[in-house]
Amino acid sequence: MKKVLLSLLFSVLSLYTFGQTTGLRRADKNYDGYAYIDAIKTYERIAAKGYKNADLFKKLGNAYYFNSQFDKAASWYDQLFAMTNDVETEVYYRYSQCLKAVGNYAKADDMMNAFVAKTNEDLRGKNFSEHKDYMKQIEANSGRYNIGDAGVNSKYSDYGSTVYEGQLVFSSARDTGNFVQRKHKWSNQYFTNMYAAAITGDSVGKSMKFAKNVNTRFHEATPVFSKDGKTMYFTRNDFNDGKKGMSGSRITLLKIYKATKVVEKKEKDSTVSWTNVIELPFNSSAYSVAHPALSADGKWLYFASDMPGGKGQSDIWKVEITGDNSYGTPVNLGDSVNTEGKETFPFVTNENELYFASDGYQGLGGMDLYMSRINQDGTYEEPQNLGAPANSKMDDFAYYIDTKTRKGFLTSNREGGAGSDDIYKFLETRKLICEQELSGIVTDLATGEVLPNTKVTLFDEKFNKLKEVMSDDKGFYDFGTVDCGKAYYVRAEKEEYETKEQKVTISKDSGKTDLPIQLEKRIKQVKVGDDLADVFGINYIYFDLDKWDIRPDAAVDIAKVLDVLMQYPTMSIDIRSHTDSRASHKYNQKLSERRAKSTRDWLISKGIAPERLTSKGYGETQLVNKCADGVQCTEEEHQKNRRSQFIITAL
Repeated sequence: MKKVLLSLLFSVLSLYTFGQTTGLRRADKNYDGYAYIDAIKTYERIAAKGYKNADLFKKLGNAYYFNSQFDKAASWYDQLFAMTNDVETEVYYRYSQCLKAVGNYAKADDMMNAFVAKTNEDLRGKNFSEHKDYMKQIEANSGRYNIGDAGVNSKYSDYGSTVYEGQLVFSSARDTGNFVQRKHKWSNQYFTNMYAAAITGDSVGKSMKFAKNVNTRFHEATPVFSKDGKTMYFTRNDFNDGKKGMSGSRITLLKIYKATKVVEKKEKDSTVSWTNVIELPFNSSAYSVAHPALSADGKWLYFASDMPGGKGQSDIWKVEITGDNSYGTPVNLGDSVNTEGKETFPFVTNENELYFASDGYQGLGGMDLYMSRINQDGTYEEPQNLGAPANSKMDDFAYYIDTKTRKGFLTSNREGGAGSDDIYKFLETRKLICEQELSGIVTDLATGEVLPNTKVTLFDEKFNKLKEVMSDDKGFYDFGTVDCGKAYYVRAEKEEYETKEQKVTISKDSGKTDLPIQLEKRIKQVKVGDDLADVFGINYIYFDLDKWDIRPDAAVDIAKVLDVLMQYPTMSIDIRSHTDSRASHKYNQKLSERRAKSTRDWLISKGIAPERLTSKGYGETQLVNKCADGVQCTEEEHQKNRRSQFIITAL
């Protein structure tokens, strides 16, 4: 039933009228009409008689693929590719997905390499090329869920859960009818209705039909509810007021409908009904719109659709809810989320996380579950695979989580289930994305007094400015969330104090990083012979091996030297540059002179009068440690000798 969810037309829910012919023509007609179960039966009878044909093998593979029977699809694709490689590019991608489902990841990657060679701009190919180590990332994201049967599954398709007023609400094909059995010829499954089961702790009660007056003889599925519980959006075939709509190909596609809750109070109890069922204005009989999800603030409706303007077979879209029955223009989430494949079943949390199912990224097989962070500017970060056991070799989709309890539900047709699709409950034991908060208190170095109204700036490793805050009345500053495992620079600036800069490396585990900052008063007693590094807390200017140019990190400290010279306009300094012990004495002498000159030239270029600056190279004659000729030292130890000093010569 996941092709309700997954196909270009979400066709598991689609309706079609099929003709009757015989033999291969009959099978082709069934195939072209999405009656894959009937087509498979006929094709396999013909193949069993020894008939071998590339088109037959391809259609058998496709028919099983569209029904998520990946092992059987892989078997027919095996025979297809054994006969010829001259097949449509998309079949390479499908074959790769099926190979993953049977555990043959090496051959699956070979098929993806062939797929990439045949495509230029396909995002799925680009994603594969840029993430050849995708299995390592999936392994890193795995092991974060405890998963078990939700307790509502039948031998039929059960999927697409949400929680409403203490009930698990889901879709199921278990209603087989009393007299007329209505099966869908795409999947051989019955049409779905909405059901609900009360949640008590980690258990659920008996499943009962939900919103009976909304259910029809066709598909109803994937409801989502407004915060006040009075509005329900849900998926249904193009069927309203007893009228069935059809596309130009005579297919009844999917639409999103809205219903309003009405409570009728009686003497002893009350009854609930969902009335005023209307379809949303951006629906169409020409394309499918399905699987609604609401943003935490209720202002945006997310959904899946193959409407014009999309990237792939189905995309994630969003539309602004501008009034009770008014909506903006649907917006495609773009290349950050959507691919040429299928993206479907969106779910948005109150932590600005978008969960969805996709077969367009490199996963474990079939549809996998992904999460993309929603940035403050409305852009989306690169989706991350949720890993196992949330994902399996088969189709995994319809994710729902309570962000407070970290409990939720997902749907999968993985091995060991009760039916075609099954709902699984889970507990997330560790968040997918490591979250760290960076903050601290700014104080006076000498007195320990807190320093309010201090400007504190956050930079990345390349000194790109990321954020600027002011410390509060208690000297506290807070940068909020930062990336785990990354290095940052923090700069604190306040009048009458020396500007201070610190490097901090964030932990790779979730938590908080405390970075206290101590500032030193700017007005100091200085005298001739003092080293600026000692007096003003300026780092030595370090150089790379055999280099004399100013490094980006050194530019920050030499800028502090410049600031001191600007504050003390009568001060003169002597720039003394040094090397490590490697290379000859003569070479090192010349190298140190070049370092001294490049430092002096830099300061002159910034406006310091040449007569205030002298410079001299000392080669390896003034080492700061044991690393003389013939002594084994680390690169870090050698680095300490490759430096420039700034000695006050006049005031």
